[in-house]
Amino acid sequence: MKHELLMLRSLLVASLLVCGLILGNMLTYTGNPIQLATVGTTVGQVTAATVSGCALPPDGIVCPRVAS
Repeated sequence: MKHELLMLRSLLVASLLVCGLILGNMLTYTGNPIQLATVGTTVGQVTAATVSGCALPPDGIVCPRVAS
């Protein structure tokens, strides 16, 4: 019985330590964020780029690809 309690307590302490390290890293992170979109892109530029391709229309029906 003592062996199981010792294992459970050590597991609890280890998990609290890992969670504390992750939380501390998230709160003190000072790096550059990941940029998923380009800066200064307007809706007109985005729609103009997708008009030439096969964009998904508002009704949800996907246009078929032309076999080459």
